[in-house]
Amino acid sequence: MQPIITLHSSTTFKEAVQELDNFGTGFLACVDDSNKLIGIITDGDVRRAILNGETDIDKVVNKKPHTMLEGVSRAEIIARLKELHRRHMPIVDKSNTLKSIFFFDDIDFNTLNNSVVIMAGGLGSRLGELTKDLPKPMIHLDGKPILQHIIELFRDQGFCKFTICVNYKKEIIKDYFGSGKRLGVNIKYIEEEERLGTAGALSLIKDKFDDSFFLVNGDVITSMDFRKLLNFHVSSSSVATMCVRKYTHEVPYGVVNLEGDSILNLEEKPCLDFYINSGIYVLSQSAIELIPASTFFDMTDLFNLMNERQMHTTAYRCSNYWIDIGAKDQLDKAKCDMEL
Repeated sequence: MQPIITLHSSTTFKEAVQELDNFGTGFLACVDDSNKLIGIITDGDVRRAILNGETDIDKVVNKKPHTMLEGVSRAEIIARLKELHRRHMPIVDKSNTLKSIFFFDDIDFNTLNNSVVIMAGGLGSRLGELTKDLPKPMIHLDGKPILQHIIELFRDQGFCKFTICVNYKKEIIKDYFGSGKRLGVNIKYIEEEERLGTAGALSLIKDKFDDSFFLVNGDVITSMDFRKLLNFHVSSSSVATMCVRKYTHEVPYGVVNLEGDSILNLEEKPCLDFYINSGIYVLSQSAIELIPASTFFDMTDLFNLMNERQMHTTAYRCSNYWIDIGAKDQLDKAKCDMEL
């Protein structure tokens, strides 16, 4: 049962404390008869009320609790709870109806065996002076490198085995992260003597992967649920899964549709939808075996080769927060997003 109490005008402070004690979670969500969230009561609220001699339940309830909308990912909730240093999060709909309560204690901390390979060897030339003395994945966002954000997001979802492919200014990355012990993960490094593209470095990995593994570009910030992506890949019996996002482009002109010299119709600034590659993948070992050794080879080449050989590949549609920090304007947007 969820720790919820329906408040009425006759509800007493003692009754609320009794309910709080019955559930034993240190948290109680207070709703009205329509299940609209009124507020919350925690053990801390009760202690403060007793110290202040306050027994009016209406004054004890925290009526401005932090909440999150239903539909947000597990990873987003965990990240928010860590930021707030809280262990409970009411999940509501747009009308503030309580849908559920997420408890930090409910998180399955069992680590998964699937590895995460991060491509962090790019030059980041489009960022100009910012990457003159620093590899792009080490640019700071909200007080820590982009690469650390990626690692921590996976770690918080139970993935602790990492391989980082490095090239440009590799020592900066290796010196900062080391073995990964400081972050509670295990990190190995693959060093590219020359740039091998977004897939070529995989040919340098000598140990075979027993399970499907993630491949992620080192400049991608997202809030997606990687467990859901992995489950989709496995249930699809796919050799390779690409995470894709919908991208809408508005043509800035009126479009004229023709048949020969005849005008069929006109569309004023139509919007065209495309699916774009998000730089996040789940691959099986058999995909690596297609990559030529020590050869520049992009993920585009790999997927095209698999499709030519009629190997089963799939697309996973992602609608979570995502940004590819490839240029200065995207970096500025990511910084603004982090402040929200």
